[in-house]
Amino acid sequence: MDYKLSPSDLTYLYEDCKRCFVLKVKHNITRPSIALPWIFNKIAGMQKDFYSGRRTEEFCKNLPPGITTYGEHWVQSDVITFPGQASGCFIKGRFDIVVEFDSSDYGVIDFKTREAGEEPTQMYGRQLHAYAHALENPAPGELSLTPITKLGLLYFSPSACELKGARQSISGPLEWVEVNHDDAAFKVFLEQVVRLLDATVPPPQICGICSHCQTGETCGAKSGRTPWHKVPCTCCPWCIYDQQTSRLAGIGTSTTGVVAPAVPSNSRIIP
Repeated sequence: MDYKLSPSDLTYLYEDCKRCFVLKVKHNITRPSIALPWIFNKIAGMQKDFYSGRRTEEFCKNLPPGITTYGEHWVQSDVITFPGQASGCFIKGRFDIVVEFDSSDYGVIDFKTREAGEEPTQMYGRQLHAYAHALENPAPGELSLTPITKLGLLYFSPSACELKGARQSISGPLEWVEVNHDDAAFKVFLEQVVRLLDATVPPPQICGICSHCQTGETCGAKSGRTPWHKVPCTCCPWCIYDQQTSRLAGIGTSTTGVVAPAVPSNSRIIP
């Protein structure tokens, strides 16, 4: 079986919950969604439009001379196989922007918005590596760009408000955070992902550490009024999802109400 992997799922879902990751990729069961503030998508969209066609000298002195030539383009890799494993995988997703440098190589860039003073994170390295691998090893007929020599994040930190006539603008610094391009380490990570997908579905998380229990004090298991090891939670979206997936998909071990802790991640985060 060749698993389809989304670059964003390799970053967020895989790190957040192995069980949810396996359910989505292998069984097409999606966990309850948490709506993200629309403003972040709006800002990212405006940035992509604004920087399209611009020279790197205009917006990032840390990048080699070049021009933004590709924005929000779908990519798909060829199938990736691993020695001794029957299953493989392929990557499919849509990147933010790609810069074509004057030296005829390329850089993959993602836009992120963060609070002023918040430390930048390189946890998005997996996402960037996935785009880079798909561009350098595309499926037949898909976009091919090689070599990819730069991966990084452009962090926007809103920190000031200005009023000019009837128009208000939010401004702040734009910071470049480079990610080391290590395709060999990324392939090791992908092999771990495929092994996880081929194995038994990981057990669910308990309510006490679940970030998707939205009802707060009304959740007896989370507030401590109902011991989780005796009575399963029946009020929060996450626990309902767990019970439904276990029953409908015939997988998992939560039908007795015994909910095991999440399997800790032992995978390497790409630097």
